[in-house]
Amino acid sequence: MCTGKCSKFIGVSLYPLVLVNIVCNVLLLFPGWSVDHIKNPEIEMTPEVLYFGGLIGGGLLVLIPAIHIQATGKKGCCANRCGMFLSILFAAVGVAGGLYGFVVSILGMVNGPACFYNNGTIEDWGLPFKTELKNFSDSSYLFDKDSWSTCKTPEGVVEFNIILFSMMLASSGIALILCVVQMVNGLFGCLCGTCRGKGGDN
Repeated sequence: MCTGKCSKFIGVSLYPLVLVNIVCNVLLLFPGWSVDHIKNPEIEMTPEVLYFGGLIGGGLLVLIPAIHIQATGKKGCCANRCGMFLSILFAAVGVAGGLYGFVVSILGMVNGPACFYNNGTIEDWGLPFKTELKNFSDSSYLFDKDSWSTCKTPEGVVEFNIILFSMMLASSGIALILCVVQMVNGLFGCLCGTCRGKGGDN
């Protein structure tokens, strides 16, 4: 596959990943499908949601590179060695965005959601699953479904957060990999051309 066609494939593949990230991040602003909690985000919202890893990281910072990367795969002003060089720089921005979204998603899953909880001794808004030990060990709430009932409000917020952060984690990770591949592809495009211009080597 020539570097131009590879760029077009990568660019097109990034769009649905961007959409997934943005939609998931927007939905996370309404935990339990309720709009009430956005009125008091400092207390009633999961902190990682407000880092906008899906909107900014896996969203905007991947969308802009996707547009240019796809353009390098079409005949036109970007389908040349200069365009390929620029695609390396844009892909690096995409890598940063994907990495940001990936890390925020991991933190969101490990720390758990903000909720009104009752653990037998405390009844308050907070992060009942957040501990000093931040890893996916057997003690994590992720592997203890019985502990999810600790959160009373919003209803079903634990499942809500896990599902949406998991989708953001996967889509940001794939976008990150695709942007790394494009950086390598862009390097070959600088050296060998895109195969998309007149004569196949512009």
